[in-house]
Amino acid sequence: MINLLGKAPKILVIGDLIVDHYLWGSSDRISPEAPVPVVSINNESRVLGGAGNVINNLKVLGAKVDVISVVGDGKNSDALKDLLDDIGVDTKYLITQKNRITSKKSRIIASQQQVVRYDHESTEEIDIKSQNLILDIFKKIIKNYEGVLLSDYGKGVLTYKLTQSLIKIANKNNKKVLVDPKGLDYSKYKGAYLLTPNKKEASKATKINIKDNTSLTKAIVQIKTECELDVSIITLSEHGIAIYDNNLRTHPTVTREVFDVTGAGDTILASLGFALACDYEIDNAVEFSNLAAGVVVGKIGSSTATLNEIIEYE
Repeated sequence: MINLLGKAPKILVIGDLIVDHYLWGSSDRISPEAPVPVVSINNESRVLGGAGNVINNLKVLGAKVDVISVVGDGKNSDALKDLLDDIGVDTKYLITQKNRITSKKSRIIASQQQVVRYDHESTEEIDIKSQNLILDIFKKIIKNYEGVLLSDYGKGVLTYKLTQSLIKIANKNNKKVLVDPKGLDYSKYKGAYLLTPNKKEASKATKINIKDNTSLTKAIVQIKTECELDVSIITLSEHGIAIYDNNLRTHPTVTREVFDVTGAGDTILASLGFALACDYEIDNAVEFSNLAAGVVVGKIGSSTATLNEIIEYE
């Protein structure tokens, strides 16, 4: 039984913040200028993406959340700060780096179908000054939190040097670091409590084709060993979540119609962090995150799951 109602752990999120921008409309003709649809826009919306979606999930669960990140000095940053303000998250730990563009992903949707996506962003690594500012803030505030979540979307905030420094500082303060990893080189996450790659990501990072229990075990052990993790996890989509500390077990998901897997990884990271910050044992935390992900994939769009929805789903 879930006994997390009324819990409000303090959790710190560090990573790449993104503005997800949607232009909604309809199309009934092809452009005379090129073989593309003409979309008549009738609505526009913006939501938090990337690490922002992790934050949104945590807030919906009831956590007290702070965020450290680097943003640009343009309109995208203003929109991002407004979205964080809307959900009651302080922007005081956002570092502005000149000539950097905060990530904004714009999607044109016609009759519920995505026609095109265009991105406006900087993806190069943040500069040394920004990295040092993040570390200075982190050292001062780390003791205030029950958990640290690193949400890596490969947009340049979580550099190798910075990520390793954050993990070492957190470990010295006995704080668990949970990471949603990106890319092929997981060595920059060495020393974290756990990572949350999906099967495809884990296969690429380990160069092991995960197709059965034998290959799954080989991959999950390899990640745990090479990254010196306390716990190794691989998410298996509709098959649940595999976990390895001293032995392998898989927590199956509850069968349900899947409408959209968008943001499920963010939900798993957030719900695991929430449950562990509330002193759940790892297997119970994984079961909780499985339920949360089950709620989210039953919705359309990048969604969140409330505690009441998760309890009802259980």
